[in-house]
Amino acid sequence: MALMGTSDPSRETEASQEKPFVLRALQIALVVSLYWVTSISMVFLNKYLLDSPSLRLDTPIFVTFYQCLVTALLCKGLSTLAACCPGAVDFPTLRLDLRVARSVLPLSVVFIGMITFNNLCLKYVGVAFYNVGRSLTTVFNVLLSYLLLKQTTSFYALLTCSIIIGGFWLGVDQEGAEGTLSWMGTIFGVLASLCVSLNAIYTKKVLPAVDDSIWRLTFYNNVNACVLFLPLLLLLGELRALCDFPQLGSAHFWVVMTLGGLFGFAIGYVTGLQIKFTSPLTHNVSGTAKACAQTVLAVLYYEETKSFLWWMSNMMVLGGSSAYTWVRGREMKKVQEEPIPKEDEKSNVEV
Repeated sequence: MALMGTSDPSRETEASQEKPFVLRALQIALVVSLYWVTSISMVFLNKYLLDSPSLRLDTPIFVTFYQCLVTALLCKGLSTLAACCPGAVDFPTLRLDLRVARSVLPLSVVFIGMITFNNLCLKYVGVAFYNVGRSLTTVFNVLLSYLLLKQTTSFYALLTCSIIIGGFWLGVDQEGAEGTLSWMGTIFGVLASLCVSLNAIYTKKVLPAVDDSIWRLTFYNNVNACVLFLPLLLLLGELRALCDFPQLGSAHFWVVMTLGGLFGFAIGYVTGLQIKFTSPLTHNVSGTAKACAQTVLAVLYYEETKSFLWWMSNMMVLGGSSAYTWVRGREMKKVQEEPIPKEDEKSNVEV
């Protein structure tokens, strides 16, 4: 807005451009910080619930089930609030349709595997090794894209994948050398990476069934998961273990459990928010930097001492992941910038 009297148009333009840039930079900083705090807090909180010596709760499936239940209830609650107060909350209408639930069911099975193996990996490995243990997601993305979608990958992208694999094996070797390696946790981490890749692929196929709404998909995934987890709780004896849990009636226990579910719901929201205010490429870079910060925080918090090669394995994994993101980003930009042949050019080529 121009002030009263004469003014320099160029300065006015610069001022109008500078203010939105500052505000946008502040928004991005806040959103990225929110993503980091939510993601790191969720990992440390889940580690406490799954493997705390003071809590001694050995029911990883129940912890995962409860987090899915909280997420489903939050989705339904926000949907109801949006219907009652249209201007206050922007959230899609959610009605449980059994036909849609059946359509989403195959993806829900993969989703269950993803969140369960993630939690089981975190239960058996330290937070510091958690990122390396689940670092093969990019490798599985490339492999499954070729096997299921027949999509090829460039040489440079494959080279970055080889760096990630090398970092993973070096990390496993160094964990073994320090006597802290859990093969069970490592296997669960590899399975979690596989399920994350499958989840990304099948999500694209299932989205049309929920009108391309991520929140509807989140609701149906978590409702299906709650139903499918019930027989697992019985078969694995976790309900009996839960009944024998001495802190079952503790308010502190249920507050922490509910807080874990809230973080599980919030991470989906802040992830989408970060992509919205930045870009998918920047989101991946932010995730890599967050993983690095999380590893350092875990080593400091648990007062661990790690070797140079252990840190090198983390740098290889994080560096390989960043390089893959950069390579794929350049390849996608190059494809977008390629000129589309005109109709007459196409006909000349065909002749």
